[in-house]
Amino acid sequence: MSILVVGSVALDSVETPFGSAERVIGGSGVFFSAAASLLCPVRLVAVVGDDYPFEKLEFLSDRGVDLSGVERAEGESFFWAGRYSDDMNSRDTLETRLGVFGDFKPRVPDAHRDSRYVFLGNVDPVLQLEVVEQVRNPASVICDTMNYWIEGSREALVELLKHVDILMVNDEEARQLAGEHNLLKAASWIQDRGPTHVVVKKGEHGAILFGPDQIFFVPGFPLEVIFDPTGAGDAFAGGFVGHLASVDSQEPDDLRRAMVYGSVMGSFAVESFSVDRFRSLTEAEILQRVLKFQEMTAFEHQLVESDG
Repeated sequence: MSILVVGSVALDSVETPFGSAERVIGGSGVFFSAAASLLCPVRLVAVVGDDYPFEKLEFLSDRGVDLSGVERAEGESFFWAGRYSDDMNSRDTLETRLGVFGDFKPRVPDAHRDSRYVFLGNVDPVLQLEVVEQVRNPASVICDTMNYWIEGSREALVELLKHVDILMVNDEEARQLAGEHNLLKAASWIQDRGPTHVVVKKGEHGAILFGPDQIFFVPGFPLEVIFDPTGAGDAFAGGFVGHLASVDSQEPDDLRRAMVYGSVMGSFAVESFSVDRFRSLTEAEILQRVLKFQEMTAFEHQLVESDG
Protein backbone atom coordinates (compact mmCIF):
# COMPACT_ATOMS: atom_id res chain seq x y z
CA MET A 1 0.00 0.00 0.00
CA SER A 2 1.79 3.16 -1.20
CA ILE A 3 1.46 6.75 -0.03
CA LEU A 4 1.75 9.66 -2.43
CA VAL A 5 3.21 12.79 -0.86
CA VAL A 6 3.51 16.16 -2.57
CA GLY A 7 5.64 18.67 -0.70
CA SER A 8 8.85 20.62 -0.51
CA VAL A 9 12.40 19.30 -0.69
CA ALA A 10 14.57 22.02 0.75
CA LEU A 11 17.87 23.00 2.27
CA ASP A 12 17.71 24.37 5.82
CA SER A 13 20.09 26.33 8.01
CA VAL A 14 18.98 26.11 11.63
CA GLU A 15 20.16 27.64 14.90
CA THR A 16 18.96 26.32 18.26
CA PRO A 17 20.26 26.61 21.84
CA PHE A 18 21.97 23.25 21.23
CA GLY A 19 23.94 24.19 18.13
CA SER A 20 23.47 24.87 14.45
CA ALA A 21 23.30 23.07 11.13
CA GLU A 22 24.10 24.62 7.75
CA ARG A 23 22.31 23.72 4.51
CA VAL A 24 21.02 20.35 5.69
CA ILE A 25 18.24 18.53 3.86
CA GLY A 26 14.73 19.43 4.93
CA GLY A 27 11.29 20.35 3.65
CA SER A 28 7.85 18.86 4.27
CA GLY A 29 8.29 16.11 1.68
CA VAL A 30 11.59 14.96 3.17
CA PHE A 31 10.45 14.87 6.81
CA PHE A 32 7.17 13.18 5.89
CA SER A 33 8.91 10.56 3.76
CA ALA A 34 11.60 9.87 6.37
CA ALA A 35 8.92 9.07 8.95
CA ALA A 36 6.26 7.37 6.80
CA SER A 37 8.71 5.12 4.94
CA LEU A 38 9.48 3.30 8.18
CA LEU A 39 5.87 2.09 8.13
CA CYS A 40 4.84 1.97 4.46
CA PRO A 41 6.22 2.59 0.92
CA VAL A 42 6.19 6.24 -0.14
CA ARG A 43 6.10 8.01 -3.50
CA LEU A 44 7.44 11.58 -3.41
CA VAL A 45 6.55 14.35 -5.86
CA ALA A 46 8.62 17.52 -5.50
CA VAL A 47 11.15 19.75 -7.23
CA VAL A 48 14.80 20.58 -6.52
CA GLY A 49 17.31 22.88 -8.15
CA ASP A 50 20.53 21.88 -9.85
CA ASP A 51 22.41 22.80 -6.65
CA TYR A 52 20.68 20.14 -4.54
CA PRO A 53 22.85 17.37 -3.04
CA PHE A 54 20.57 14.63 -4.36
CA GLU A 55 22.86 11.92 -3.04
CA LYS A 56 21.75 12.89 0.47
CA LEU A 57 18.30 11.52 -0.35
CA GLU A 58 19.69 8.09 -1.16
CA PHE A 59 18.87 6.79 2.32
CA LEU A 60 15.20 7.42 1.51
CA SER A 61 15.51 5.57 -1.78
CA ASP A 62 17.25 2.69 -0.03
CA ARG A 63 14.30 2.51 2.35
CA GLY A 64 11.78 2.23 -0.48
CA VAL A 65 10.85 5.85 -1.16
CA ASP A 66 10.18 6.26 -4.89
CA LEU A 67 11.95 9.46 -5.96
CA SER A 68 11.04 9.25 -9.65
CA GLY A 69 8.50 12.04 -9.13
CA VAL A 70 11.15 14.50 -7.90
CA GLU A 71 11.89 16.95 -10.73
CA ARG A 72 15.31 18.53 -11.18
CA ALA A 73 15.05 22.06 -12.51
CA GLU A 74 17.67 24.61 -13.46
CA GLY A 75 18.13 27.11 -10.66
CA GLU A 76 18.41 27.32 -6.89
CA SER A 77 16.67 24.90 -4.54
CA PHE A 78 14.22 26.06 -1.88
CA PHE A 79 16.22 27.42 1.06
CA TRP A 80 15.08 28.36 4.57
CA ALA A 81 17.06 29.66 7.53
CA GLY A 82 15.73 30.10 11.05
CA ARG A 83 16.69 30.64 14.68
CA TYR A 84 14.82 29.13 17.63
CA SER A 85 14.29 30.81 21.00
CA ASP A 86 15.78 29.42 24.20
CA ASP A 87 12.56 27.61 25.09
CA MET A 88 12.22 26.27 21.50
CA ASN A 89 8.56 27.36 21.39
CA SER A 90 9.11 30.17 18.90
CA ARG A 91 11.44 30.87 16.02
CA ASP A 92 12.49 33.70 13.76
CA THR A 93 12.81 33.16 10.04
CA LEU A 94 16.12 34.65 8.98
CA GLU A 95 15.86 33.98 5.27
CA THR A 96 13.57 32.29 2.76
CA ARG A 97 14.44 31.76 -0.90
CA LEU A 98 11.85 29.81 -2.86
CA GLY A 99 14.08 29.20 -5.87
CA VAL A 100 12.62 26.62 -8.27
CA PHE A 101 9.91 25.80 -5.71
CA GLY A 102 8.31 29.15 -6.54
CA ASP A 103 7.35 27.84 -10.00
CA PHE A 104 6.53 24.31 -8.86
CA LYS A 105 3.65 22.68 -10.74
CA PRO A 106 3.22 19.16 -9.33
CA ARG A 107 3.01 16.47 -12.00
CA VAL A 108 2.02 13.09 -10.63
CA PRO A 109 3.62 10.27 -12.66
CA ASP A 110 1.12 7.88 -14.24
CA ALA A 111 2.50 5.04 -12.11
CA HIS A 112 1.70 7.01 -8.94
CA ARG A 113 -1.90 7.93 -9.73
CA ASP A 114 -3.31 4.78 -8.15
CA SER A 115 -1.98 5.70 -4.69
CA ARG A 116 -4.64 4.93 -2.08
CA TYR A 117 -3.33 7.44 0.47
CA VAL A 118 -2.44 10.98 -0.59
CA PHE A 119 -0.73 13.54 1.63
CA LEU A 120 -0.78 17.13 0.40
CA GLY A 121 2.11 18.93 2.03
CA ASN A 122 1.99 22.62 2.83
CA VAL A 123 1.85 24.22 -0.64
CA ASP A 124 -0.56 26.53 -2.45
CA PRO A 125 -4.11 25.09 -2.17
CA VAL A 126 -4.55 25.67 -5.91
CA LEU A 127 -1.67 23.24 -6.50
CA GLN A 128 -3.00 20.84 -3.87
CA LEU A 129 -6.32 20.67 -5.74
CA GLU A 130 -4.48 20.01 -9.01
CA VAL A 131 -2.82 17.02 -7.36
CA VAL A 132 -6.17 15.66 -6.17
CA GLU A 133 -7.45 15.90 -9.75
CA GLN A 134 -4.50 13.79 -10.97
CA VAL A 135 -5.05 10.77 -8.69
CA ARG A 136 -7.61 8.00 -9.18
CA ASN A 137 -10.05 7.15 -6.41
CA PRO A 138 -7.82 7.48 -3.34
CA ALA A 139 -8.98 5.91 -0.09
CA SER A 140 -8.04 9.06 1.81
CA VAL A 141 -6.72 12.54 1.05
CA ILE A 142 -4.90 14.16 3.96
CA CYS A 143 -3.99 17.83 3.73
CA ASP A 144 -1.73 20.24 5.61
CA THR A 145 -1.94 24.01 5.34
CA MET A 146 -0.77 27.16 7.15
CA ASN A 147 -1.81 30.69 8.06
CA TYR A 148 -0.17 32.12 4.91
CA TRP A 149 -2.64 30.23 2.70
CA ILE A 150 -5.55 30.82 5.08
CA GLU A 151 -4.96 34.56 4.71
CA GLY A 152 -3.93 34.77 1.08
CA SER A 153 -5.79 31.92 -0.66
CA ARG A 154 -8.81 31.38 1.55
CA GLU A 155 -11.30 30.84 -1.28
CA ALA A 156 -9.11 28.20 -2.94
CA LEU A 157 -8.50 26.51 0.42
CA VAL A 158 -12.21 26.29 1.23
CA GLU A 159 -12.81 24.79 -2.22
CA LEU A 160 -10.04 22.26 -1.60
CA LEU A 161 -11.64 21.20 1.69
CA LYS A 162 -14.52 19.66 -0.29
CA HIS A 163 -12.02 17.07 -1.59
CA VAL A 164 -10.14 16.42 1.67
CA ASP A 165 -10.86 13.62 4.14
CA ILE A 166 -8.49 14.70 6.93
CA LEU A 167 -7.17 18.22 7.52
CA MET A 168 -4.06 18.77 9.65
CA VAL A 169 -3.54 22.20 11.19
CA ASN A 170 -2.16 23.65 14.41
CA ASP A 171 -4.51 25.21 16.94
CA GLU A 172 -3.88 28.78 15.79
CA GLU A 173 -4.57 27.85 12.16
CA ALA A 174 -7.78 26.00 13.05
CA ARG A 175 -9.09 29.05 14.89
CA GLN A 176 -8.05 31.40 12.08
CA LEU A 177 -9.62 29.27 9.36
CA ALA A 178 -12.93 28.84 11.16
CA GLY A 179 -13.10 32.24 12.83
CA GLU A 180 -13.81 30.44 16.09
CA HIS A 181 -11.71 30.65 19.25
CA ASN A 182 -13.10 27.41 20.66
CA LEU A 183 -11.29 24.44 19.08
CA LEU A 184 -14.34 22.17 19.19
CA LYS A 185 -16.39 24.75 17.30
CA ALA A 186 -13.49 25.38 14.90
CA ALA A 187 -13.17 21.67 14.11
CA SER A 188 -16.93 21.40 13.56
CA TRP A 189 -16.82 24.36 11.16
CA ILE A 190 -14.05 22.67 9.16
CA GLN A 191 -15.88 19.33 9.10
CA ASP A 192 -18.99 21.04 7.73
CA ARG A 193 -16.91 22.04 4.70
CA GLY A 194 -15.65 18.60 3.78
CA PRO A 195 -13.12 16.82 5.96
CA THR A 196 -14.49 13.97 8.05
CA HIS A 197 -11.65 14.34 10.53
CA VAL A 198 -9.55 17.25 11.73
CA VAL A 199 -6.19 16.80 13.44
CA VAL A 200 -5.15 19.81 15.51
CA LYS A 201 -1.45 19.80 16.32
CA LYS A 202 -0.36 21.49 19.54
CA GLY A 203 3.42 21.11 19.32
CA GLU A 204 5.05 19.74 22.45
CA HIS A 205 1.60 19.50 24.03
CA GLY A 206 0.42 16.79 21.63
CA ALA A 207 -2.46 16.68 19.16
CA ILE A 208 -6.25 16.27 19.09
CA LEU A 209 -8.27 14.20 16.63
CA PHE A 210 -11.80 15.46 15.99
CA GLY A 211 -14.04 12.93 14.24
CA PRO A 212 -17.78 12.65 13.57
CA ASP A 213 -18.28 10.53 16.67
CA GLN A 214 -15.06 10.75 18.65
CA ILE A 215 -12.49 13.12 20.10
CA PHE A 216 -9.09 11.68 20.93
CA PHE A 217 -6.08 13.38 22.49
CA VAL A 218 -2.50 12.16 22.34
CA PRO A 219 0.17 13.93 24.41
CA GLY A 220 3.62 14.93 23.26
CA PHE A 221 6.25 12.40 24.26
CA PRO A 222 8.34 13.72 27.20
CA LEU A 223 11.97 14.25 26.17
CA GLU A 224 14.94 15.44 28.20
CA VAL A 225 16.61 17.16 25.24
CA ILE A 226 15.16 18.66 22.06
CA PHE A 227 17.77 19.54 19.47
CA ASP A 228 15.69 20.88 16.58
CA PRO A 229 11.87 21.16 16.26
CA THR A 230 12.06 21.76 12.50
CA GLY A 231 9.92 19.27 10.60
CA ALA A 232 8.29 17.73 13.67
CA GLY A 233 4.80 18.43 12.31
CA ASP A 234 5.62 16.81 8.97
CA ALA A 235 7.12 13.80 10.78
CA PHE A 236 3.90 13.60 12.81
CA ALA A 237 1.95 13.51 9.55
CA GLY A 238 4.30 10.82 8.23
CA GLY A 239 3.68 8.62 11.25
CA PHE A 240 -0.06 9.24 11.14
CA VAL A 241 -0.55 8.53 7.43
CA GLY A 242 2.08 5.79 7.45
CA HIS A 243 0.14 3.82 10.03
CA LEU A 244 -3.21 4.27 8.27
CA ALA A 245 -1.70 3.08 4.98
CA SER A 246 0.11 0.16 6.61
CA VAL A 247 -3.16 -1.24 7.97
CA ASP A 248 -5.27 0.20 5.12
CA SER A 249 -7.99 1.20 7.55
CA GLN A 250 -9.62 4.35 8.85
CA GLU A 251 -11.67 2.72 11.56
CA PRO A 252 -11.82 4.67 14.86
CA ASP A 253 -9.30 2.46 16.66
CA ASP A 254 -6.84 2.69 13.76
CA LEU A 255 -7.18 6.48 13.67
CA ARG A 256 -6.37 6.58 17.38
CA ARG A 257 -3.32 4.39 16.86
CA ALA A 258 -2.30 6.60 13.93
CA MET A 259 -2.32 9.59 16.29
CA VAL A 260 0.08 7.74 18.58
CA TYR A 261 2.39 6.83 15.70
CA GLY A 262 2.29 10.46 14.62
CA SER A 263 3.33 11.68 18.05
CA VAL A 264 6.04 9.01 18.21
CA MET A 265 7.56 10.06 14.88
CA GLY A 266 7.35 13.72 15.83
CA SER A 267 9.26 12.96 19.03
CA PHE A 268 12.06 11.25 17.10
CA ALA A 269 12.29 14.15 14.64
CA VAL A 270 13.27 16.68 17.32
CA GLU A 271 16.10 14.55 18.71
CA SER A 272 18.56 15.64 16.01
CA PHE A 273 19.07 18.22 13.29
CA SER A 274 17.50 17.60 9.90
CA VAL A 275 16.26 14.00 9.43
CA ASP A 276 19.38 12.47 10.97
CA ARG A 277 17.47 10.59 13.68
CA PHE A 278 15.48 8.72 11.06
CA ARG A 279 18.55 7.38 9.30
CA SER A 280 19.26 4.83 12.02
CA LEU A 281 15.79 4.54 13.56
CA THR A 282 14.59 0.94 13.86
CA GLU A 283 11.18 -0.69 14.03
CA ALA A 284 12.04 -1.92 17.53
CA GLU A 285 12.66 1.65 18.73
CA ILE A 286 9.38 2.81 17.23
CA LEU A 287 7.42 -0.01 18.84
CA GLN A 288 9.11 0.59 22.18
CA ARG A 289 7.98 4.22 22.18
CA VAL A 290 4.47 3.27 21.03
CA LEU A 291 4.22 0.88 23.98
CA LYS A 292 5.53 3.62 26.26
CA PHE A 293 2.67 5.82 25.09
CA GLN A 294 0.27 3.04 25.94
CA GLU A 295 1.78 2.76 29.39
CA MET A 296 1.66 6.52 29.98
CA THR A 297 -1.94 7.00 28.92
CA ALA A 298 -3.78 3.80 29.92
CA PHE A 299 -5.69 3.63 33.19
CA GLU A 300 -8.47 1.65 34.80
CA HIS A 301 -11.40 3.20 36.53
CA GLN A 302 -13.41 1.29 39.09
CA LEU A 303 -16.92 2.53 39.68
CA VAL A 304 -17.89 2.78 43.33
CA GLU A 305 -21.56 2.36 44.02
CA SER A 306 -22.99 4.83 46.47
CA ASP A 307 -24.94 3.61 49.46
CA GLY A 308 -27.77 5.95 48.65
